[in-house]
Amino acid sequence: MSQAPVELRVSPGLVPYREAEAAMEARVAAIHAGEAPELLWFLEHPALYTAGTSAQAQDLLQPDLLPVFKTGRGGQYTYHGPGQRVAYVLFDLKQRGEDVRRFVCDLENCIIQTLGTFGVTGERRDGRIGIWVDHKNGREDKIGAIGVRVRHWVSYHGISINVAPDLTHFSGIVPCGIAQHGVTSLRDLGLTASMADLDAALTQAFKKVFGLTFA
Repeated sequence: MSQAPVELRVSPGLVPYREAEAAMEARVAAIHAGEAPELLWFLEHPALYTAGTSAQAQDLLQPDLLPVFKTGRGGQYTYHGPGQRVAYVLFDLKQRGEDVRRFVCDLENCIIQTLGTFGVTGERRDGRIGIWVDHKNGREDKIGAIGVRVRHWVSYHGISINVAPDLTHFSGIVPCGIAQHGVTSLRDLGLTASMADLDAALTQAFKKVFGLTFA
């Protein structure tokens, strides 16, 4: 079934978290009402932690390090900040098969294909959310995160990919509740890809995986 064009939005600068959350809530309602197109929104946030619906208090290791925002997305604690590309995915899943599991798998594929553009092999791991890479001394590190919510079959929140964030900020939490593994980024892997480079690759991945056209 042919889909209507999706709005692609790339916000400059750093978007405050609550501002983005309010914008998503409004857009979800508008998509559900048939008053606005689906939206793929690329942005960066100021340095902060978000606590998903499964967040455990003990996983916030340094509660005074950065602002903490409780949010309605699935998952546990995660970090957002400059140098990390966040992609909020506001799609009408009624038009896309009403299959949340498949939707999450498609998001994973978007991250994997994007990383592949830069010669990085991103992989799933049983029992762990997100996308992982083999890194130093055989260690497995997380490079892409996924946390979504669905209301009236409209998705929001989405994914993040670490391009060149301050990785020391991840020390303030147990990312996604997984303590025994690390976190990495394209820069940490020795790549000099810019945010614009990442956006171009990510846009192509979404077009291919979801069959998107953009307004």
